[in-house]
Amino acid sequence: MAGPSPIPEITFIGSDNRLASRVGRPFRRFLEVEAAGGLVLLAATAVALVWANSPWSDSYHDLWHTEIEVTVGSFHLGGGHHLDLELLVNDALMVIFFFVVGLEIKRELVSGQLRDPKAAALPAMAALGGMVVPACIYLAFNAGSDASGGWGIPMATDIAFAVGVVSLLGDRVSRGMKVFLLSLAIVDDIGAILVIAIFYTESLSTGWLLAAVVITGLIFLLRQLRVWYIPLYVLLGAVLWLAAFESGVHATIAGVVLGLITPARPLQTKEQAAKWVQWLRDKGNDLFRVDIEHASFHMRESTSVAERLEITLHPISSFVIIPIFALANAGVDLGGLDEAATSPVTWGVGMGLVLGKITGVFTFTWLGQRLPFTTTPVGMTNLHLLGLSAVAGIGFTVSLFITGLAFENESFIDQSKIGILFASVVAGGIGLAILARATRRPKKQPSARS
Repeated sequence: MAGPSPIPEITFIGSDNRLASRVGRPFRRFLEVEAAGGLVLLAATAVALVWANSPWSDSYHDLWHTEIEVTVGSFHLGGGHHLDLELLVNDALMVIFFFVVGLEIKRELVSGQLRDPKAAALPAMAALGGMVVPACIYLAFNAGSDASGGWGIPMATDIAFAVGVVSLLGDRVSRGMKVFLLSLAIVDDIGAILVIAIFYTESLSTGWLLAAVVITGLIFLLRQLRVWYIPLYVLLGAVLWLAAFESGVHATIAGVVLGLITPARPLQTKEQAAKWVQWLRDKGNDLFRVDIEHASFHMRESTSVAERLEITLHPISSFVIIPIFALANAGVDLGGLDEAATSPVTWGVGMGLVLGKITGVFTFTWLGQRLPFTTTPVGMTNLHLLGLSAVAGIGFTVSLFITGLAFENESFIDQSKIGILFASVVAGGIGLAILARATRRPKKQPSARS
């Protein structure tokens, strides 16, 4: 009786198929480029702006304000609050984005830049300056007014756009400086998450909050018992989201919590995985599909659950969820530019993101470099630092997100969005120009003629 077929057929992407070679592989390489997420986000933003300012603008607002009602027996999702498609995107779909953020934070804390206190100290100080100074500048424009609650808006740095801008310069920006910017943005995300949880939480429901705590404890217990059945965690994660949503704590915090308690250490070492690779080689012609499946299971466990989930979900977050979020939130009516030009909200957000980030990140980093417990990326000059500080002022995704939490007044929301859009463009342009100058390669001198 014949045994199982030896080795599985080659995948479509790896084949010689013309569609695979001309479309599949180039598209996969595009998805792997760091700047790709920022480009897709930029395209979605442009579509939202054009649509919201076109003759079909009513259809834009009607779509995202489509009412949604979820009722099971006597239970009404949202406790009777107004639910629409925009809220579903911001409170449900964005949970996956914040889950990925939680996974990134966990990875950095366990095995990345933030694991080493000396390496983490400088970007942490930079992030602190990049949060405190922009908030103070915003309050300087809006303290005592009805719009004072928007102080958290200019604190955010958009990772996709920031890394995308720096990636345009390729290897002219060293890996150390890219890691510094990425670490800064991740610490900034931690700050933004704390701000959302503490300052932008409405009235709390004690019962639902207690339920969220119990579910979190149950997930942590299952993790300690080494239960890795993913569908069970998906179910518990959905219940945790519901409890957080009903409790009054912003529901996206559930995504962050799940990301932070996901195991970030592999169950098997790289050496053990290498032994399984050697075992496959030793099988020779006796290698069958069942052998590959058995070995691949053990080799896969040399990569942590957190890393595997991040690899799987990061493209979905970057190329699906964030563009949908931008499409739902970036469609501001530019007919209000005259009003926005004189609005303290617009100026507070804009100056906070541009002037506040440049001043805060640069100053706190410059001071931190003089402390004995910090390390500076190799080759990073003050001009590099100035450029990176400006790039940190691209506060798109999370800034738009906090805008929706900070304001109910539609005028304030539109003015804030206009400030975010213009400031992000200005900050990105300034940062790119400074970094291009700082990393400019010297011109080759003409060879001397005999």
